[in-house]
Formats: sequence, structure tokens, C-alpha cells
Amino acid sequence: MAFNELVEKQVAKLVEPIVTEAGFELVEVQYRGEAIGQVLRIVIFSESGISLGDCGKISKEVGYLLEIEDLIDQAYHLEVSSPGLDRPLKVARDFQRYRGRKVTIILTDSSDKIVGTIEDVLDDVLILQIENEKERFPLSDIVKARLVIEFNK
Repeated sequence: MAFNELVEKQVAKLVEPIVTEAGFELVEVQYRGEAIGQVLRIVIFSESGISLGDCGKISKEVGYLLEIEDLIDQAYHLEVSSPGLDRPLKVARDFQRYRGRKVTIILTDSSDKIVGTIEDVLDDVLILQIENEKERFPLSDIVKARLVIEFNK
């Protein structure tokens, strides 16, 4: 496992109780080099939305805990944010939340984009309505998935 992945897993395990206790869901932890240096990004979600104040509160608590635990031995920038409209869908819970919405997926064995409407997720298998057919895709075969953003006219 790469160092960045190890940091992401350790940080996720450490901060998930803080995020959950605040009433949010931990969507993703990213640790990567960017133009400003190393960035530790914590992405949180709530059905009712995430405010700037929510991000600030979580950032303060997580920053304090990370300082105490000393998991990362180099300088980094901590960012806490919401996933946004084009959030990646990764686990069954993500797909279930957006049943009835259009999604674009890319599978491990192809770079082709598949677009369909989320019907359900059963036993870690995504069921998409594509035109007049229901097709099944194991979540483990999905490399990338995002909601299709549709604007009403």
C-alpha cells in the first residue's frame, strides 16, 4: 500500500467518529501533493447540506486531533469540504441515496462511459436502467461514477 493510501486510511479511521458525532457522513479522505504542497482533504456530507461553519468546526476538531496523534510527519494543508454536485459515488450507500437519478460510470475493463438511471443496489451490484433494459454492474468493477448534472430549463 502506498504511503498516501496508508495516511488516508489512518486519518479516516481517526476522524470518522468526530464527523459522525457532528451529524455528518465522512465521504472521503484524500492526501496528495498539489501546487501548494501536501494537502489533506476531508470531504463530509449531510442531506441538509454543509455550511462553511460546519467545515470550520470539523477542521478545528480534526486539526487538533491530528496534532495530538501526530500521524503525518511533514507539513500539510488541512481542508474540509462538502462533495459538491458532481461528487464521486463510491460505495453502495452513495448509489442508494441517489436512486432515480442519472449516473455515468466507467468500468475497469473499458474506458467507455455508461449512462443510466440508478434503479437499486443489491448485494454490492448496481442496477441501472439503460434505455429499456436493466443492467447489473458489480460495484467492484466500477472505476469511476458520478451523477449526471441536469439543469431544468
